[in-house]
Amino acid sequence: MPAESPARPQVEAFFDAATFTVTYLVHDPATRIAAIIDPVLDFSARNARIATRSADALLDAVARQGLKLAWLLETHAHADHLSASHYLREKTGAPVVIGARITEVQRTFAPLFEADDVTPDGSQFDRLVQEGEVLPLGSLEIRVLHTPGHTPACVTYVIGDAAFVGDTLFMPDYGTARSDFPGGSAEQLYRSIRRILALPGETRVFVGHDYLPEGRTIYAWETTVAAQAADNVHIHDGVSEADYVALRHARDAQLEAPVLILPSLQVNIRAGALPPASDNGTRYLKLPINTI
Repeated sequence: MPAESPARPQVEAFFDAATFTVTYLVHDPATRIAAIIDPVLDFSARNARIATRSADALLDAVARQGLKLAWLLETHAHADHLSASHYLREKTGAPVVIGARITEVQRTFAPLFEADDVTPDGSQFDRLVQEGEVLPLGSLEIRVLHTPGHTPACVTYVIGDAAFVGDTLFMPDYGTARSDFPGGSAEQLYRSIRRILALPGETRVFVGHDYLPEGRTIYAWETTVAAQAADNVHIHDGVSEADYVALRHARDAQLEAPVLILPSLQVNIRAGALPPASDNGTRYLKLPINTI
């Protein structure tokens, strides 16, 4: 008897051109239970203004399609955009989920921003998940793979025939995540990616960003395990761990820090919440000088 095909969730992508981030609205067609993965809070670095246009577009899509939002899933604490999870949690009551090792990220970065309100125990989030945990999504399941290397807390969410890999993998013509952030590891990243590439070849892979590599003019974010294994420019089949680590270290040495790393991290270690207001009623994002 042939193996049963995995269930196929419905996936809708929302691309944020300002940060090249892709947010996903995923739902079970049978029950219309949904999850949002890696939502973006709009932020203007020019004047430190925050807006919720991107998050509100997600809410509109949920309402328009008659979906019930069950989860807000973060693949990791992002360094390139502010998370809208706190805003969406306030609007919907859906719990915010992230990898359990977010506590390590909090211990690293809370002191940098004098974030005394951040207890490094992950309590700002509603659920911390580890390797092998399963969350329900209607008649489907969300399976958690711990895929560290970009950050210690990175996880991949496998829902039916779809894998949401965050920043761990990009499109095959762009490659893989950097590994030079605190707690990152090129060796771990190689092994994490190999675990993803061990999924069935037809598994749909949804990446967290697209940066339009030379030679391509259309943004893309969906590929497959088979395509990644055959064509990923950094880690296709046949690339050894030693070769990958050498490549990754050389490439990371040439990379600038993400434009929004400082505002992003101090919000994202708080599960998308802004820092508490100062005595004058204003909330401040801190820019520590000569520290990164």
